[in-house]
Amino acid sequence: MTYDVMVIGGGIVGMSIAYHLVRAGVKTLLFDRADPGRATAAGAGIVTAETNGHAPDFWLDFAAEAVAYYPELVAGLQAAGAGETGYAICGQLVVAVSEDERQPFAQAWQWMRQQQRRRGSPAPDDLVEISPAEAGTLFPPLAAVRRALYYRQAARVDGRLLTQAMRQVALSRGLVIENQSVEKLVMEAGAVRGVVAAQTIYAATAVVIAGGAWSGQMASQLGLALPVKPVRGQIIHVELPGAATGNWPLVTAFHGHYLVPWPDGRVVMGATVEPEAGFLAQATVVGVQEVLREGLRAAPGLREAEMREIRVGLRPTCTEDGLPVLGRVPGWGNVFVATGHGPYGLHLGPYSGRLIAAWLLGEQTEPAEHAFRVGRFERG
Repeated sequence: MTYDVMVIGGGIVGMSIAYHLVRAGVKTLLFDRADPGRATAAGAGIVTAETNGHAPDFWLDFAAEAVAYYPELVAGLQAAGAGETGYAICGQLVVAVSEDERQPFAQAWQWMRQQQRRRGSPAPDDLVEISPAEAGTLFPPLAAVRRALYYRQAARVDGRLLTQAMRQVALSRGLVIENQSVEKLVMEAGAVRGVVAAQTIYAATAVVIAGGAWSGQMASQLGLALPVKPVRGQIIHVELPGAATGNWPLVTAFHGHYLVPWPDGRVVMGATVEPEAGFLAQATVVGVQEVLREGLRAAPGLREAEMREIRVGLRPTCTEDGLPVLGRVPGWGNVFVATGHGPYGLHLGPYSGRLIAAWLLGEQTEPAEHAFRVGRFERG
């Protein structure tokens, strides 16, 4: 059997690609070996572009499109009878906890106002500065912060649940999944004709490499030196039994950490950024110490919370420019790459998958010079 498209990688990006393809009637095979440390399973689930105080305009525009696509995606999954996704508008607090955060806060607030004027969004009432007391009312465990912004439209999503929901619907539409490792690509006459897995050849008209931090292993067979490496991130789930955490906003401060509340009394603390950890998907004492220290610095009211779970994700990050890698591989007309989302995989991944599917389906043409193109790297 020859498949129309073969997707290598079953995380949120690969599953999104497969989901969108089979919805369009494309005969699709997905390889998912479920590597320990896959980033999708260990993301906190923040979905917001407007409060990223350092991103270039083209990234922000793409990220805003990704945010705007979420309601459509979730509605489609619900209409198809999929399970829960964890997606919800929850709001966000951006806070300066300590004195050293006052200046970064002021700079970020100035940048957000500039972006509001440039893009015409968010609405003035959706992104406002509030008093420290108001911030404490919204998130009761919060420290006595110096300054606080409140963004009403920020959202959260459960990466595991969303990926499972897309998987469920895709399987019902004919997706075939092989839970094994792809050993190599089958190449003939300047095109990839399929892959070898478990000593079996699987044929396909087109192939998408969406293997997260492991994508470079496949890309190298095409002569593509893909500069995407794993960056380990450790997050901790804690629980406050009986607390109405589902009504709390997520919290970000200026030491690079965050708090994401969920409806079941759970709050996620994160995250470490460990570019030297390689593919070691394991929690460490120093990593856990860092996450707890920063989480409690922002929210000392969580001191008596119960430790529930530690998750570790290897986030695929482009070491050259930190941007996603999306599009056709130069010199290989039927091979695409979709990876490199770093810590924004749950935010950008579903929309990236939709975009790759649209290019494969011919619904829209991949721009020759877009910021995330694969061809921005030299071929080996």
